Amino acid sequence: GDNSPPREVDVKHVALFATPATVSSRAFQRELAFRAIGVDVEAQPCGGVVDAIEAGDEMLAEALVRSHVEALKRRMPHPQAAVLGCTHYPLVAPMLQRFLGRDVRLVTAGHAIAAAVQRRLTESGQLASGEGEGGYRFLVTGDVESFTKLGTRFLQLPLAGRVDVLRYP
Repeated sequence: GDNSPPREVDVKHVALFATPATVSSRAFQRELAFRAIGVDVEAQPCGGVVDAIEAGDEMLAEALVRSHVEALKRRMPHPQAAVLGCTHYPLVAPMLQRFLGRDVRLVTAGHAIAAAVQRRLTESGQLASGEGEGGYRFLVTGDVESFTKLGTRFLQLPLAGRVDVLRYP
């Protein structure tokens, strides 16, 4: 919802690590061009990383992350920041940081997405009000059992009984 004009920023060399589909969509590149002046974005499609994370195969995930960082660095040797353009990638952020170097700032979209969802829910009156933690429920288009298992591991929350299939009218 921010329609402010683009502005000058300190970071000029930004790496984008995302799924091949996200890289192909050019959504991050367009958004960054809309918001920041003079930023060079080098996108790296990270095929296989999501599957390795979901399979719990840390060795494969690490090998893939290393390979993708090396490929990116051949095109952009000194990125100043790296955008983690997939909800799974914060789970491999320590690997990315190690291979990119400590001086590269990692940026995730999670906080911005959560703020946007909260804003939308508040505007539509769907956000629970009051004090306390509140409840949670997950709607998925895929396999409920797989999501429950992975979600419990990733979110470190008990998801049993809180996951349903999203049904379209």
